[in-house]
Amino acid sequence: MPLRPAEDDPAVNQESSTESSEESEEGPGRHRDFVQSLERGLAIIRVFDADRPRLTVSEIAQVAGLTRAAVRRFLFTLTELGYVQPHRNGYELTPRVLELGYSYLSALTFPDVALPHLEKLVAETGEASEGSILDRGDVVYVVRVPGPALMTISVSIGARRPAYATAMGRALLADRPTAEIDDYLARTELVPMLPNTITDKGALRGELAKVREQGYALVNQELEIGLVAVAVPVHDRHGQTRAAINLSTHVGRKSVDDMRALVPRVQQAAADIELGLRHSISWAE
Repeated sequence: MPLRPAEDDPAVNQESSTESSEESEEGPGRHRDFVQSLERGLAIIRVFDADRPRLTVSEIAQVAGLTRAAVRRFLFTLTELGYVQPHRNGYELTPRVLELGYSYLSALTFPDVALPHLEKLVAETGEASEGSILDRGDVVYVVRVPGPALMTISVSIGARRPAYATAMGRALLADRPTAEIDDYLARTELVPMLPNTITDKGALRGELAKVREQGYALVNQELEIGLVAVAVPVHDRHGQTRAAINLSTHVGRKSVDDMRALVPRVQQAAADIELGLRHSISWAE
């Protein structure tokens, strides 16, 4: 059973009186509706970590900067709610604390999670990065981080590009079942965007097989003059490709071989995004 405040202990009564007085005061700069007791309850939860999985009342009080009497009351409440449990002479968190963060994690979307990882990728490489999904034969840009250098291509969130002519489109198509690829090729006219654009359906099928085998796509001036891009798929927890991210540049800045050498960094960013989306409801189906 949780430790209860000893009401007949003068020292505890003095601490309780002091604590009650403190809780009635507004902190400097805080709104009058600020609930200090909630702040302190959360502070107690936060004192536990990998290095301090189990703590006594005195240890919690010292780390959280609270009185022992206040800690006892908060621990009693948190125990009743199922967030902590007594263990020997101390307390430890229960798995229920994971619920506090699950609602946030489950609501995250691909752009939410991808953005900071693309920002890191751009900072490391100096090139632009985008994320997209596949919709009716097109890639739709849903997140973008421009690079420091001016590019000739200009895309905005919501922009669409033909999947067959883009690295992200090929990364998305490559993992589709054969029947879906057949259907895509049957209903899609491969318009030559540039002289390098693959317009032969047999050649595109072979390119998609290559992308599937090597795990990334590389497009060299097939969508726009000078544009070179590498892209990798982003999978859900069932291993299905749900999105793609890329790294794009101008051939005058980096060669095809230079971009190919950056593929491991793009793959790491994709893996980090997949980890962040593992508990997302929007990513579950």
